[in-house]
Amino acid sequence: MRKADVAMSPLLSRRAVVGAGLALALTDLTRARGGEANAQDATTLEAAPKALRLAPEPAKDASLFAYGASIPGPPLRQRIGETFSLRLVNALPEPTSFALLGAPVPNAMDGVAPLTGPPLAAGASAELRFPARSAGLFAYRPLYAPLAAGQIGRGLFGAMIVDEERPPEVDGDLLAVVADWRLAEDGTLDPDFAARPDAGRIGGLVSLGESPAPLAVAGRPGARMRLRLVSACAARIFLAAFEGAAPTVLAIDGAPADSPFEPGRGAVPVGPGARFDLAFALPASGEARLLMRGEGEADRPLVVFKVEGEPAPARGPIAPLPADPLLPTRIKLEAAKRADFVVELAKAPGRGPDGTPLLWSVNSALNAPFAAGPLLSVKRGAPVVLNLVNRSPFAQQIHVRGHHFRLLHDLDDGWDPFWRDCLLLAPGRSKRVAFVAREEGRWAILSLIPDRFAAGLCAYFVVA
Repeated sequence: MRKADVAMSPLLSRRAVVGAGLALALTDLTRARGGEANAQDATTLEAAPKALRLAPEPAKDASLFAYGASIPGPPLRQRIGETFSLRLVNALPEPTSFALLGAPVPNAMDGVAPLTGPPLAAGASAELRFPARSAGLFAYRPLYAPLAAGQIGRGLFGAMIVDEERPPEVDGDLLAVVADWRLAEDGTLDPDFAARPDAGRIGGLVSLGESPAPLAVAGRPGARMRLRLVSACAARIFLAAFEGAAPTVLAIDGAPADSPFEPGRGAVPVGPGARFDLAFALPASGEARLLMRGEGEADRPLVVFKVEGEPAPARGPIAPLPADPLLPTRIKLEAAKRADFVVELAKAPGRGPDGTPLLWSVNSALNAPFAAGPLLSVKRGAPVVLNLVNRSPFAQQIHVRGHHFRLLHDLDDGWDPFWRDCLLLAPGRSKRVAFVAREEGRWAILSLIPDRFAAGLCAYFVVA
């Protein structure tokens, strides 16, 4: 069946006033801390099938998966220093896992199955409990290699926020989880989640959760907005560009920037799984827009900020977010242990033991996920430099589990003034990243394009 870009029906309200409470697609965080976990009571999060009509009648319902009966799943929220306590219930007809992107967790709870433990069987439940040691914007999703592509593509994703002790003063605080959907002609999901050597699974329907883009938000003239942006797209790479407002980057992938900075041309490059914490002021009149800007296609508005009412109080320059105490102030590059992570398309077809097509290799090894030995083994506290090399004709989004890294300059004479845990790597390019091994265990390096992850674009290192 041929694919069709089917417009999504307006299932939820497409306009809201900041502070009044928004639909799940664009969550207002200004007042409430809904979905928060605490040390006394575990938050229960059920992963279960969900039927949802994505396209107008006579389209059929799409068979999706959802956390907590919503897409995205409910925002999990706590304060730094509190205990994160979650009971995950698997009501899916298949095994799954639960992984946080960016949040520091013990290796046994990292959720990269089968590397850090077995998947959670259908009908089973598990509890996760650990201290929230870093403030920031994180995401959650399954990372069980054989089934991650289908589960994420059907709607299993959500965001987690750990609040700073003293958050910056803003007039509006919004969470936007962006997704796209690849539909068949009858409005159901295209069922093909198999890995293939192309741009990946990119859908023609772009939404913020269950609502079609764009959404409209009203705010006062000059109001300072904080926008926490999460990409739940499976393979789409885009620029998040602003019109009518000048954004400031506060944090990337949950880690505070050394100091707030304005991105070039008012846009940030967004790959699958990326997280950006942004601040901007609304104009004195008219509107501002957040756009999805992709190569070879027209700009798509994601959020339209409409200005109305009395002007907001004037504010000074926004302060930097508090530094993450878990991130080192120095990395001894001269003492670093180094390893290559070279991505190529497989030169010969093959299949893993579960029948998954193998189309990617790392360091020339064509194996089922994590079947090869570790890239390197280091002691806790040791510096590490990874040379990430993309010898394929497609852009890659490479993610390092359990660690944030610095992007090194070409001559090892410095690094960018921010941390991240995933990196967009253009075709034919290489980049080197540095970090300090923080927690014992086996930590994955993998593609955040999930069908490539399932097809072997992953490796791991050991911290002992």
